[in-house]
Amino acid sequence: MPRKKTLTISLEPQCLKWARMRAGFTTVHDFAVRLAQSDDAAKVDGWAAKVLEWEQSGNLTPANAEKLAHVTHTPIGYLFLAEPPIEELPIPDFRVVGNQTPHPTPDLMDVIYDALRRQDWYRDYLLSSGEERLGFVGSLNVSDDIKGAAEHIRSTISWDVSSRAQMPTWEAALRKQIEEVENIGVIVMRSGIVGNNTHRPLSISEFRGFALADDYAPALFINVVDAKAAQMFTLAHELVHIWLGVSGVSNLNQTYSPRGADSVESFCNKVAAELLVPQADLDVQWRACRKRPDRIVYLAKYFKVSSLVILRRLRDADHIGEGVFRQLYNDQLAQIRPKQKSDGGNFYNTIRARLGQRFISALVGSTLEGRTLYRDAFRLLGIAKVEPVHELAKQMGATV
Repeated sequence: MPRKKTLTISLEPQCLKWARMRAGFTTVHDFAVRLAQSDDAAKVDGWAAKVLEWEQSGNLTPANAEKLAHVTHTPIGYLFLAEPPIEELPIPDFRVVGNQTPHPTPDLMDVIYDALRRQDWYRDYLLSSGEERLGFVGSLNVSDDIKGAAEHIRSTISWDVSSRAQMPTWEAALRKQIEEVENIGVIVMRSGIVGNNTHRPLSISEFRGFALADDYAPALFINVVDAKAAQMFTLAHELVHIWLGVSGVSNLNQTYSPRGADSVESFCNKVAAELLVPQADLDVQWRACRKRPDRIVYLAKYFKVSSLVILRRLRDADHIGEGVFRQLYNDQLAQIRPKQKSDGGNFYNTIRARLGQRFISALVGSTLEGRTLYRDAFRLLGIAKVEPVHELAKQMGATV
């Protein structure tokens, strides 16, 4: 009996290679390991041979085309194009690595589009409820005085150094500050994964946060793979974006933007630093602790920021010289490691942190009232059952 012929399709090889590279698999071997889902050398070599064949001839089976699309998180229609599409972020990209802006991965693209969908829903919800514009959005300009800009933000939001200093941990201080930010109408989303998919971790080497400026529903996102002290700076930085009325994604390399960087990022970093470590407060604390051997650690703990931010602020205020600053700064930079803690934990606490308490409360309430369809709530929450919606409502004190 003749062997059944395997069905193959012919696609553009450049599109297949583009999908691999887009997903961050810079070598065929790395991609083969992911496809094989095994360290077995024979399996990896077998997949590597297949990938090389795809990228040379463009011929592969429909099943392998679907696998390629799934593993690379690429819309399968893209693989059938005559040439790779030109993808751009839907918001301004302020990330800089060296002198170039890196190409966004599917993870970053998906996280931003998810956030935009939630913001769109929340904006419509506010408009239908008769809410007014938020006056602070777009109320600053990059030409404004740095200290004056920080004071302008403090006139709207509680950003008190002394109360933050009394917090027992960075996490407690961060939670309290996020609560204050949400109280003025800004959605704060925090996550270290794409959606609820623990197999798609985010990378701080790609981005640390982004801001979505809007007159009614401003929102910001913090990459929680970062250390808590660094997340505090990202929160402040993205909040300044909201005050400027400028959306954008940032990687915040170090503490200030490199020389020649975009004026928006430079302004946001400087105002964020003044918000977190006001020079007047720093001068007082420096006089009290400058002879202590642990003075940098002490100041970082007091202000609940990273040691890098403290060193930069001390240099700005001329409390330490350039040589000492460079040595200490490079020493601290070498010690920084990405946070390894899982993004798991209690599902309901986690989803409130990921999507923001303000957003969750509005969506669940609207769904129970019948203003929002359950299917739309499922899509926005990233779930597929009614029970989590009802449980969230109960935890917020609503009657189901």
